[in-house]
Amino acid sequence: MKRRWWVNLLAWCFMGWGMLGCATDKPAPLVALEPPPNANELARTLLVEGNQLFMEGRWEAARRQFQLAIEQQSDLAEAHYNLALSLDRLGETAKAKKHYIEAANLAPGHKVIWNSPPLRRYGNVPDAPQQPAAAPALPAFGGIGGAGGLGGGAGGY
Repeated sequence: MKRRWWVNLLAWCFMGWGMLGCATDKPAPLVALEPPPNANELARTLLVEGNQLFMEGRWEAARRQFQLAIEQQSDLAEAHYNLALSLDRLGETAKAKKHYIEAANLAPGHKVIWNSPPLRRYGNVPDAPQQPAAAPALPAFGGIGGAGGLGGGAGGY
Protein backbone atom coordinates (compact mmCIF):
# COMPACT_ATOMS: atom_id res chain seq x y z
CA MET A 1 0.00 0.00 0.00
CA LYS A 2 2.81 2.43 0.91
CA ARG A 3 4.65 1.58 -2.29
CA ARG A 4 1.62 2.44 -4.43
CA TRP A 5 1.29 5.77 -2.61
CA TRP A 6 4.92 6.66 -3.39
CA VAL A 7 4.58 5.64 -7.03
CA ASN A 8 1.50 7.84 -7.41
CA LEU A 9 3.26 10.75 -5.71
CA LEU A 10 6.26 10.45 -8.04
CA ALA A 11 4.00 10.24 -11.10
CA TRP A 12 2.18 13.43 -10.07
CA CYS A 13 5.47 15.24 -9.49
CA PHE A 14 6.82 14.29 -12.93
CA MET A 15 3.59 15.34 -14.62
CA GLY A 16 3.70 18.69 -12.82
CA TRP A 17 7.30 19.31 -13.85
CA GLY A 18 6.46 18.39 -17.43
CA MET A 19 3.56 20.84 -17.55
CA LEU A 20 5.73 23.61 -16.11
CA GLY A 21 8.33 23.03 -18.81
CA CYS A 22 5.72 23.16 -21.56
CA ALA A 23 4.34 26.44 -20.33
CA THR A 24 7.68 28.25 -20.54
CA ASP A 25 9.25 26.71 -23.64
CA LYS A 26 7.57 28.96 -26.19
CA PRO A 27 8.09 32.72 -26.09
CA ALA A 28 5.18 35.01 -26.84
CA PRO A 29 4.92 35.97 -30.52
CA LEU A 30 6.38 39.33 -31.47
CA VAL A 31 3.77 41.87 -32.49
CA ALA A 32 4.09 45.18 -34.30
CA LEU A 33 3.84 48.26 -32.10
CA GLU A 34 1.03 50.78 -32.34
CA PRO A 35 1.79 54.36 -33.43
CA PRO A 36 2.88 56.64 -30.59
CA PRO A 37 0.98 59.82 -29.69
CA ASN A 38 3.65 62.00 -31.32
CA ALA A 39 3.23 60.37 -34.76
CA ASN A 40 2.04 62.74 -37.47
CA GLU A 41 -1.20 61.83 -39.25
CA LEU A 42 0.35 60.25 -42.35
CA ALA A 43 2.95 58.26 -40.39
CA ARG A 44 0.19 57.04 -38.03
CA THR A 45 -1.93 55.86 -40.97
CA LEU A 46 1.02 54.06 -42.55
CA LEU A 47 1.90 52.33 -39.28
CA VAL A 48 -1.69 51.18 -38.72
CA GLU A 49 -1.87 49.81 -42.29
CA GLY A 50 1.53 48.15 -41.87
CA ASN A 51 0.44 46.57 -38.60
CA GLN A 52 -2.64 45.08 -40.28
CA LEU A 53 -0.50 43.65 -43.08
CA PHE A 54 1.98 42.30 -40.52
CA MET A 55 -0.81 40.54 -38.61
CA GLU A 56 -1.96 38.97 -41.89
CA GLY A 57 1.54 37.63 -42.51
CA ARG A 58 2.12 39.88 -45.52
CA TRP A 59 5.69 40.73 -44.53
CA GLU A 60 6.79 42.47 -47.75
CA ALA A 61 3.72 44.71 -47.92
CA ALA A 62 4.11 45.53 -44.21
CA ARG A 63 7.79 46.32 -44.78
CA ARG A 64 6.87 48.85 -47.47
CA GLN A 65 4.34 50.58 -45.21
CA PHE A 66 6.79 50.79 -42.30
CA GLN A 67 9.49 52.14 -44.62
CA LEU A 68 7.10 54.83 -45.85
CA ALA A 69 6.23 55.72 -42.25
CA ILE A 70 9.95 56.20 -41.52
CA GLU A 71 10.28 58.40 -44.61
CA GLN A 72 7.42 60.54 -43.27
CA GLN A 73 8.75 60.74 -39.70
CA SER A 74 12.21 59.30 -39.19
CA ASP A 75 12.24 59.64 -35.39
CA LEU A 76 9.48 57.07 -34.74
CA ALA A 77 11.05 54.21 -32.80
CA GLU A 78 7.92 52.12 -33.32
CA ALA A 79 8.24 52.40 -37.11
CA HIS A 80 11.88 51.28 -36.99
CA TYR A 81 10.99 48.39 -34.66
CA ASN A 82 8.09 47.26 -36.85
CA LEU A 83 10.24 47.52 -39.97
CA ALA A 84 12.88 45.38 -38.24
CA LEU A 85 10.24 42.75 -37.39
CA SER A 86 9.19 42.60 -41.05
CA LEU A 87 12.77 42.45 -42.29
CA ASP A 88 13.49 39.65 -39.84
CA ARG A 89 10.52 37.68 -41.18
CA LEU A 90 11.82 38.24 -44.72
CA GLY A 91 15.27 36.93 -43.75
CA GLU A 92 17.03 40.29 -44.16
CA THR A 93 18.81 40.09 -40.83
CA ALA A 94 21.52 42.70 -41.48
CA LYS A 95 18.90 45.34 -42.30
CA ALA A 96 16.74 44.19 -39.37
CA LYS A 97 19.65 44.61 -36.96
CA LYS A 98 20.14 48.23 -38.07
CA HIS A 99 16.48 49.10 -37.41
CA TYR A 100 16.24 47.25 -34.07
CA ILE A 101 19.21 49.26 -32.84
CA GLU A 102 17.83 52.51 -34.29
CA ALA A 103 14.51 51.87 -32.51
CA ALA A 104 16.34 51.35 -29.21
CA ASN A 105 18.37 54.52 -29.72
CA LEU A 106 15.22 56.54 -30.41
CA ALA A 107 13.33 55.17 -27.40
CA PRO A 108 15.69 54.61 -24.47
CA GLY A 109 12.92 53.87 -21.97
CA HIS A 110 10.61 51.80 -24.18
CA LYS A 111 10.29 48.46 -22.38
CA VAL A 112 8.88 46.47 -25.30
CA ILE A 113 11.70 47.51 -27.61
CA TRP A 114 14.49 47.16 -25.07
CA ASN A 115 13.28 43.80 -23.75
CA SER A 116 12.60 42.28 -27.15
CA PRO A 117 14.52 39.07 -27.90
CA PRO A 118 15.52 40.29 -31.39
CA LEU A 119 17.22 43.39 -30.01
CA ARG A 120 19.07 41.26 -27.48
CA ARG A 121 20.11 38.95 -30.31
CA TYR A 122 21.32 41.71 -32.63
CA GLY A 123 22.40 44.50 -30.32
CA ASN A 124 25.04 44.65 -27.66
CA VAL A 125 22.39 45.49 -25.10
CA PRO A 126 23.30 45.23 -21.43
CA ASP A 127 20.73 43.77 -19.09
CA ALA A 128 18.83 46.28 -17.02
CA PRO A 129 20.67 47.00 -13.78
CA GLN A 130 19.42 44.87 -10.94
CA GLN A 131 18.09 46.76 -7.96
CA PRO A 132 18.80 45.19 -4.59
CA ALA A 133 15.72 43.42 -3.35
CA ALA A 134 14.14 45.01 -0.32
CA ALA A 135 13.59 42.79 2.67
CA PRO A 136 10.00 41.57 2.67
CA ALA A 137 7.79 43.15 5.27
CA LEU A 138 6.30 40.61 7.62
CA PRO A 139 2.80 41.20 8.92
CA ALA A 140 2.26 41.77 12.62
CA PHE A 141 0.27 38.96 14.19
CA GLY A 142 -1.29 39.40 17.59
CA GLY A 143 0.74 37.83 20.35
CA ILE A 144 3.86 36.97 18.33
CA GLY A 145 5.47 40.31 17.64
CA GLY A 146 4.62 43.87 16.98
CA ALA A 147 6.78 44.96 14.06
CA GLY A 148 6.63 41.86 11.94
CA GLY A 149 9.16 39.92 13.91
CA LEU A 150 8.86 37.20 16.49
CA GLY A 151 9.06 38.10 20.11
CA GLY A 152 6.87 39.50 22.76
CA GLY A 153 6.30 42.94 21.26
CA ALA A 154 3.01 44.72 21.69
CA GLY A 155 0.81 45.86 18.89
CA GLY A 156 -1.05 42.67 18.02
CA TYR A 157 -4.78 42.72 17.38
